[in-house]
Amino acid sequence: MARSDLPPKRIAILGSTGSIGTQALEVVREQPARFEVELLVAGRNAGLLISQAQEFRPNAVVIGDESRHAEVRDALFPLGVKVYAGAEAVVQAMHMDSIDMVLTAMVGFAGLRPTLAAIEAGKPIALANKETLVVAGDLVTRLAKAKGVNIYPVDSEHSAIFQCLAGEWDNPIEKIILTASGGPFRGWPKAELATVTKAQALKHPNWAMGAKITIDSASLMNKGLEAIEAKWLFGLRPEQVEIVVHAQSIIHSLVQFRDGSIKAQLGLPDMKLPIQYALAFPQRLPTAWPRFNFNTCSSFTFEQPDLEAFPNLRLALEAMKRGGNAPCVLNAANEEAVEAFLQERIGFLEMSDLIADRLAKATFVPAPDLDALVASDEETRRAVREALNTPEWRS
Repeated sequence: MARSDLPPKRIAILGSTGSIGTQALEVVREQPARFEVELLVAGRNAGLLISQAQEFRPNAVVIGDESRHAEVRDALFPLGVKVYAGAEAVVQAMHMDSIDMVLTAMVGFAGLRPTLAAIEAGKPIALANKETLVVAGDLVTRLAKAKGVNIYPVDSEHSAIFQCLAGEWDNPIEKIILTASGGPFRGWPKAELATVTKAQALKHPNWAMGAKITIDSASLMNKGLEAIEAKWLFGLRPEQVEIVVHAQSIIHSLVQFRDGSIKAQLGLPDMKLPIQYALAFPQRLPTAWPRFNFNTCSSFTFEQPDLEAFPNLRLALEAMKRGGNAPCVLNAANEEAVEAFLQERIGFLEMSDLIADRLAKATFVPAPDLDALVASDEETRRAVREALNTPEWRS
């Protein structure tokens, strides 16, 4: 059967109501002959999940918030869509025989168990949940290798590296260069960052993203998490990962090979392109999306990130070098710190203080298994929440 005659690929979208999930559904909407939705998974946004299911008619949906189960079930009953609820239902759904590929776009640590379950079930992964590899990169990559499962990166930077490596599988990487926009506070001295507000931090200059990842981008933690993810995705040593600030966000990342040549992937800042590339690989499907025009861009600029003003990036790189459960502690502390900042309980720089405090005090586990990682995550979150209620951690 010719490739153009293949039936649509049946996709499970974990995190369908978030930024990546909704853009993935735009891709499905624009490529109906290539993709169809088999499963939708959402956390709490029952209303949007219902609307998505009414449009795309999946076989099943899962709502993470079990208190919303009846609402979703009753709304979708006339359509014959199966409705499940709870974290365990998400894990069990990964074993559906009718799923051809899983797009993991759940935010944070919550995406780890479903991703492991999907790999265990032999499903190819389009990975948009960077925390999965940050927290458990060794476990995830070893299981994927054992099961013969391919992991296709969705983050724009990792997709760029993956695209640069196409046709270069036998050529060793000397280093990769992750580009960062610098966020809304690029060039700000540390003293000014102390007064940053939630509203300011949520205004990213180039990308439209969810609240958590937007704050991570503003603090440069996102680039640190991406560095750890890249280490596992591409089998690199920490010293092979370099980060540069590229404010225009047109060059999405670069690969330098052992002969000194560098390949870069360019494009407008639009997440639909890396989403579609991961879902359709190895094909490049035609699109009607806007194209980058060199005539409208007078220059590309590059600069080194300021690790003094943005200590989150330094903390992430240190955790990557230390290994073990350090990245897990980093991630859990960061998730709690970002939530506290979004609730306006702490200041912008205090997020870094909380994370540094936990990294210094947490029990180090050099070779954690899944149970140890879950324990580290829970211990870290509990300690951060306790710290938020006491002034001592600020001293």
